[in-house]
Amino acid sequence: MRRRSKSEHYFHMVWATAGRRQLITKAVEERVYRCIGSEIVKLSGAVIAIGGMPDHVHLLASLPAKVSISEVMQKVKGVSSTLIRKELAPHSDFRWQDNYGSFTISRSHIARVQKYINNQEEHHRSGTLWLEWEETDEESPTRASQETSPSRAQAGVGTREPDR
Repeated sequence: MRRRSKSEHYFHMVWATAGRRQLITKAVEERVYRCIGSEIVKLSGAVIAIGGMPDHVHLLASLPAKVSISEVMQKVKGVSSTLIRKELAPHSDFRWQDNYGSFTISRSHIARVQKYINNQEEHHRSGTLWLEWEETDEESPTRASQETSPSRAQAGVGTREPDR
């Protein structure tokens, strides 16, 4: 019997609009998310959750070992910014920040991260953000220190089983 390699990789990726401009409105978000999801599928991955706010996107996906995160981010940011600039908001001068965040997720935490992504509006409204997953390198550490949000450990990531 021939053996095959097996890999299972889950990533939580987050990236923001340049200048944190609130350009991903309700009117365009569904098409933007579908575009990003289609690109993940083209890369032989699967979207588990996608969501965000008008100034940033969260994506939880399983990805094959053959693609790098930098390739994934280049492609999803590229196709989605082209869609926005050419079709959805042609006069907006839309672009993404250069950087992004990417975090590996264990299988046991998929449900917790999925719930976090699916409830972005509530987390932002109530201030229950996981700061490490909300900011990129391009943003000021001053802004992060002013918020009173829980750390990943305080939020239960990596410290207990996810809510079921």
